[in-house]
Amino acid sequence: MSFVKSKHFIVLLTVFLSFFLTHCQNNKVVKSHGIFYLENRDKLLKVNDTNINDVIEILGQPHTKSLKDNNTWLYIERTRTRGKMTKLGKNVLLNNNVLVIKFNDYGILEEKILYNKEDMNEYKFAEATTENVIVRGGFLESFLASIREKMYAGKRWI
Repeated sequence: MSFVKSKHFIVLLTVFLSFFLTHCQNNKVVKSHGIFYLENRDKLLKVNDTNINDVIEILGQPHTKSLKDNNTWLYIERTRTRGKMTKLGKNVLLNNNVLVIKFNDYGILEEKILYNKEDMNEYKFAEATTENVIVRGGFLESFLASIREKMYAGKRWI
């Protein structure tokens, strides 16, 4: 009798798990920072035709302005998601777009440059290390020096 019950239990458990596992979402979790769809919005901006007010209406206020020139604005879009199981869930960069906009003195769009993920430079740093030639003595010498300082710290010299 218990064999029949356990057989039905296994069948019900299999149906129950298959129902819930097939209805799980397969959507990626995407973490975004900045302005969404910056590449598409960039196409709405026309050089020598768009002014500052149009740019603010399309893109909003800039993330940063240039320190030297107040007429250079920067907009940023960065999108990351979780990687596959083979990469152990490490974050993967989907988009990394930076839009640089320059206005003339009259507030008309003079130049726009869009940098994307492929334009990023990978810097390789040297593996060599520099040896420190200054040696301040060993552990015992520094320990005894600190004891000597503490010993004479409370005495007053007349």
